[in-house]
This record gives sequence, C-alpha cells and structure tokens, in this order.
Amino acid sequence: MAAMQINTLDAMKNNHTYLLGEWIKSLEAGGANRNVKDHDLKQQTSDFLQLVTAGLENGNGPNIAAPGWDEARQFLEKLSHSRALLGQDSHQTASFIFSLKGPLFSLLQSHYKENPGVLAEQLWQVSELLDALGMHTIRTFQKSREAVIKRQQEELLELSTPVVKLWDGVLALPMIGTLDSQRTQVVMESLLQRIVDTGSEIAIIDITGVPTVDTLVAQHLLKTVTAIRLMGADCIISGVRPQIAQTIVHLGLDLQGVVTKANLADALKLALTRLGITVSKTV
Repeated sequence: MAAMQINTLDAMKNNHTYLLGEWIKSLEAGGANRNVKDHDLKQQTSDFLQLVTAGLENGNGPNIAAPGWDEARQFLEKLSHSRALLGQDSHQTASFIFSLKGPLFSLLQSHYKENPGVLAEQLWQVSELLDALGMHTIRTFQKSREAVIKRQQEELLELSTPVVKLWDGVLALPMIGTLDSQRTQVVMESLLQRIVDTGSEIAIIDITGVPTVDTLVAQHLLKTVTAIRLMGADCIISGVRPQIAQTIVHLGLDLQGVVTKANLADALKLALTRLGITVSKTV
C-alpha cells in the first residue's frame, strides 16, 4: 500500500467516532434508517466501518472481489436480505453505503488540504470503493427481494387453492381467478396429496370463481382431472355457467368424459349418490 493510502487509513481509524456520527446523521436525513432500530443502525454502521478499514489494511484497494473483502461482502449480503424483509427498496438499502461518502470526503479534504493532488487521487479511490460496495449491495438486494416475492407468491397460491373436505370421501377445490401453468401445478400437488391423506374417492373442482375459460385453461383442467384419475379417484367440475358453456362450445374444446355440473350443490349431490349416500330433510 502506498504511503498516501496508509495516511488515508490512519485518518479513518483516528476519526472513527466522527465518521460514525456524521454517517448516521446522513442516513437519518435521507430516510435510509426507515424501519431500522437505532441500536441496530449504530451496530451495523460500526461493524461495516471496521470491515472497510480491515479490507484496506489487507491492501485490496477498491477491488472488492479480492479475498480480503470476503467479510465485507458477506456483511452486505446479510444486510441486504434483512432490509428486503423490512420492506425497504433498493435505493434505501444502497444509501447505507453511499451516505458514507459525504463524511469520508469531508475528512479527506481536511486531512489532505495541503496536498490537492493526493486528495484528488484518494477521493477517486474511496469513491470507486464505495461505488463497488454499493453496487454489490444493490445486486444482493434484488436477489433477496426476488426470493421474498417468489415465496409470497407461492404462499398466495397455496392460500388461493384450499382443498376442503365436504364429506367422507369427497373433496372440493374452489378455484378463484385465472389458471396458469404454475397455479395448475400447485393445484394438482395439493389436491393429489389430500386425496392420498384422506383416501377420498371423489374430487370436485369448482370453477365458479374462474372468470373465463379458454383453450389453455381447459387444458390445465384436463391435466388436473387426468392426474386425479391416475390416483384412483373420480373428478367432477362444477360452476359451469352458461357463458362458460357457450365459450367451451365455441372454442370446440373436448371435455368428453369429464362430468360437469352447474353449481357446487349439484356436484355434491352427484358425488354422494355415487357413494351410495342419501341425504333427506327431517320433518
């Protein structure tokens, strides 16, 4: 490490408290501390500043891909993941790094005021380092955010496809919204597993809440029906409204062999009849 870089590192170490105080003020002014507890923010800034000085001590400079920056990168990856869970956006997360520029630049300007050439070089190196760390934070945040969104989508899919036990041997799956490949897969997995768990003989798929039925939706329904039959159970599709029936005929879709009913009540009545169960009103 060149002498001027050692001087920069010494200045950072000797003014650790000053940098932390000004950095936190900058974070608070920019709103980058939203949903972050004061204690956590102080701990994170202190830990990261120590990691930066440690990385510079190892002589890695702004090349954050070097082994000497491993701990700093891991710290930022954990930070980005936690900020994604807190609901912060990428701008707020990256500001954790970029807000350090102001205090650090002011420190270097004061430290190298008698040597503008060295000051310019050091400002450039520090800027490159913080930019690289900030970009690493953004990339990690985006991956973490995508993982959170994917998990939430999977949870919503599971919630939107509840398998209900209507009677011993009869399951019902009320569908709401549009069917696509991913949702069909979730439907089949949850429904087939429930058939295995309960030993049910009949499964009713209610499409009353499905706005439209086109060729793709019909194909997904047929795939689900086929999978149910392979499990040794039978399937009834209910909720076939007049508009949907006309659409199916107009598209020339082949639903031969698939039992359909206008509503869930009729489908349940048929299922109970197949099981040899009679339901009657008590006088």
